[in-house]
Amino acid sequence: MALVDFSWGPATATGVGSLPLTDRDEAARIAVGELPDFPHLPELPARGVGADMIGRAASLLVDLHVDLQPAGWRLVDRAGADERRAASFLGADVDALEIAAYGYQGPLKVQVAGPLTLAASVELNRGGALVSDGGARRDVAASLAEGVADFVAEVARRVPGASVVLQLDEPSLPAVLAGSIPTVSGFGRVRAVDTPEAVALLSSVVTAVSGAGVPVVVHCCAPSVPIGVVRSAGAVAVSLDVGVLGAADLEPLAEAVDAGLALWPGIVPSLRPSTPPSDRELAQRIVGLWRRLDQSPADMAARTVVTPSCGLAGADPDWARRAYILARTTGRAFADLVTEAS
Repeated sequence: MALVDFSWGPATATGVGSLPLTDRDEAARIAVGELPDFPHLPELPARGVGADMIGRAASLLVDLHVDLQPAGWRLVDRAGADERRAASFLGADVDALEIAAYGYQGPLKVQVAGPLTLAASVELNRGGALVSDGGARRDVAASLAEGVADFVAEVARRVPGASVVLQLDEPSLPAVLAGSIPTVSGFGRVRAVDTPEAVALLSSVVTAVSGAGVPVVVHCCAPSVPIGVVRSAGAVAVSLDVGVLGAADLEPLAEAVDAGLALWPGIVPSLRPSTPPSDRELAQRIVGLWRRLDQSPADMAARTVVTPSCGLAGADPDWARRAYILARTTGRAFADLVTEAS
C-alpha cells in the first residue's frame, strides 16, 4: 500500500463548493466558521451569469475566451462582458475569503471545473460541443492548467498560512467516457473520449499544480465515477456521493485505496431531508463503507474527509449551514467510533 502524507487532518470535514447564497462575505464566514479545520472557497451560482461553475472555470483560461450565448458558454475571439463578470465574481470571492481566513493556518480548498467537464459544457466558436474536437480538448486543458496554476498560487499568496488543496469538479466525466454527451440537436451523442486521452487531459491540470506541492482531489457526484481515471491522472483523493455507489464501483475503488488513494465520502444530504440523520448514524455508514472496501476504518481515518453528497446550491440557506455543522460533527463521531473499536 502506498503511503501519502495528506495535508488535512484525520476524519476532518469540508464542503463540496456551492452554497445557496448571494452574499460573498457571509458565504466566506460560513465556510471558515463552520469548517474550521478545512474551509473552502465558496461558489455562489445564485448570483447569476459568471458565478456558475463553468463560467468561473472558463474565466481562468489563458489566451482563450468565452461568452454566454443562448445555447450556453461558447468560445469567442476576445473577452466580453460575461467573461469579465465571471472573473470579477471570482476575484471578489477571493477577497472575501482573504478577510474571513485572516490568520488561518491549515488546509484550504479551492474548486475548479475539470478539463473534461469544461469541454463538455462549452461550445466551439463555430458551434457544437467543444468535447467533440480532439484539438480543442487539448487546447482547453492546456489553457486551464496554466490558469489554474496561477489561480492556486494567488490564493496561496492571499492566505499565506494555508496549504491549498485543489478540487477538480468532473460531474460530466462518466458521460464523456460513455459517449452520452448530447449533440447540439439533442438527437445524437458526441463520440466518447477514450480513457488514455481522458487521463492525459486530467493529468495536465493535476501536474500543473502538483509540482508546487498542491494536492488534487477529483470530485464527481454522478454515478459510475471512473476511479481508475482519477487514480491514473495523479489525484491523491476522490470525492464522491456515497449514495450512488453501486456494487460494480467497489472493486475499482478498493484497488485504488490499496494503491494509496484517499476517499472523501459525500454522505451528508445536500437537500434538507424530512428526518435529518444523526452524526453517529452517518459515521457508522462511513465505517461500513471502509469495511466493504476491506480496510480498517481506524487506519483509513487519515484518508477520510467528510462532505455533503454534492454541492449545496439547491439547498435552503439554513440547511446549508446545518449540513456543514453535520459534516464536521460526523467526522468527530467517526473518529470516536474507530477509537472505541480499537
